[in-house]
Amino acid sequence: MSLSKIYLVAGLMLATQVQAQTPAAPATSGTTVIIPATGEIRHPNDEAVVMFSVEEHDKDKNKAAERVNRKMKEGVEIVRRADPGAELKTLGYFTYPVYPEEPPRPLPADATPAPRVPVAWRVGQYLEVKTGNLSALAKTAAAAQKVLAISNLQFGLKPATLRKVDGQRIAEAYRNLNERIASIAGAMGRHPSEAVIDTIDFEGSGQYVGQGDHTEMHMAQMSAKRAMADQAPEPSFEPGETTLQMRLVGKVKFK
Repeated sequence: MSLSKIYLVAGLMLATQVQAQTPAAPATSGTTVIIPATGEIRHPNDEAVVMFSVEEHDKDKNKAAERVNRKMKEGVEIVRRADPGAELKTLGYFTYPVYPEEPPRPLPADATPAPRVPVAWRVGQYLEVKTGNLSALAKTAAAAQKVLAISNLQFGLKPATLRKVDGQRIAEAYRNLNERIASIAGAMGRHPSEAVIDTIDFEGSGQYVGQGDHTEMHMAQMSAKRAMADQAPEPSFEPGETTLQMRLVGKVKFK
């Protein structure tokens, strides 16, 4: 065998040996994974929104309106004295006619129906009270119920509190993303350090997850119609807590 052929065969054998010793690339190399994650925190409610109402019935519309105006003015003064720091807003003034409940009598085909005449009037108004003084809420509500009724009660978080805890839920969502990356890497037989985060979509605003309400607040409902008393007992309230969630989606690529 000539010397040149010997060199050629040796080169081929060396290349084959080197190729055999080179590890094959992982089957998941270059794989892109879309990973959703969620961060959730709970915080005690520190604000209440109470909706008070007053309603009067009378055959005379003006008399009903006079009583509503008087009671609303008195109720506003009571709430302001009981809770000077509360935010008050009057809304929803309404006036409705009340017609007879008896069904209309059938008329001849050529007859013209007479206009319906109301037998009474319903007049009312609402007062929204927003307060952070939860310790005095029961006493304030009891005082106001001397002239007003409670139609709705909702507990939540102040805007300043929401801004304060926003960073916490972002951190929780990012921590959950890293946990899921580690779990998925283990399932793929890869090391978490081989995963590179390419994109993070906070609140899942892209096409990966659907939209939804991520805030749960404690709400209490009460009947708007109740008897007025000279001295109403103090109601019992439990502010509860608010659950805040944040969704994010990470686009991760494995080396």
